[in-house]
Order: sequence, then structure tokens, then C-alpha cells
Amino acid sequence: MKHFFLFTLLTFSLLHADKLNGKKVFETYCWGCHHQTAMAFGPPFNQIAASRTKEEIIAYIISPQSMYKQFGYKRSVMTQLHLSDKELDAISDYILSYKGKK
Repeated sequence: MKHFFLFTLLTFSLLHADKLNGKKVFETYCWGCHHQTAMAFGPPFNQIAASRTKEEIIAYIISPQSMYKQFGYKRSVMTQLHLSDKELDAISDYILSYKGKK
């Protein structure tokens, strides 16, 4: 029984080790300019989540200089981040988790 428990725990850990934490990506790359629900240098995540799709969020992160006019901004000061696909997926999901939060 003990071996079954250890095997199950190890399997679960390995399956979820690949899942990147959006909060960790936020703390690493975004926190200096964005906060979750309060205005900072950039808009808060709850405001972004209320008006953007996942695809739009990812597109803006990948290339803010080519997207800012499409979003109605007069300029963009956001740095182009070079995130992996997993990081983009994690941070966009994390941002969208703030939809409807105040």
C-alpha cells in the first residue's frame, strides 16, 4: 500500500510539474508595471480581462508595438516580452482569472 501511495504521488507530481503557474510568470515579468486590480503604470488585469480575449492578450504580449493602435491606445510603452508558449498560456489564463473581480 505504501508503494502504491508513493507511486501515485510521484505520478501526480510529474503530470502537474509541466503546468506553469501564471502567478509566477506575473511576478517575474509583469508586476513592475501591472497589478491585479489596481492601476499601476499599466492597466490592471481585471480591466484587461474585461475587454480582451485570450488571443488578444497573447498577441499584445508578443508584439505590443504592432498591436497598440488596434486596441485604441495612442502609444505603447510596454516592453516586448520573449515568453515561451507555456508562459504565454499561463499568464493569459492568469490575467483572465481576474475577469469580473474588483
